[in-house]
Amino acid sequence: MKFTKEHEWLRVEGDLVVVGITEHAATQLGDVVFVELPETETMVATGDEIVVIESVKAASDILAPLDGEIVQVNAKLADNPGLVNEDPMGAAWFFKMKVDDLSAMDDYMDEDEYADYIG
Repeated sequence: MKFTKEHEWLRVEGDLVVVGITEHAATQLGDVVFVELPETETMVATGDEIVVIESVKAASDILAPLDGEIVQVNAKLADNPGLVNEDPMGAAWFFKMKVDDLSAMDDYMDEDEYADYIG
């Protein structure tokens, strides 16, 4: 897994990259009450706002960590946004994307670097 400074995690599954938010981010957000996911077949560029998360504390945007195409979204989050709090590193992934360049993930932190980052 790789981690961004925006508290997203990235995991490679075959030729796709699965993206979600970290446990740290889910804790900081508080109880998640709504998740707006992107449409599949959407082309995104690194830094594009593609997911909106609303919690009892705030609304946050999730940014595209890589250039590519959204090929699948986690429809379970529409019916159960609280899954983000229950299992942020597993069942509560947001989307899967086909990326233009997997080597771009090398720019992100590994688990130890992320742990140091959040202190």
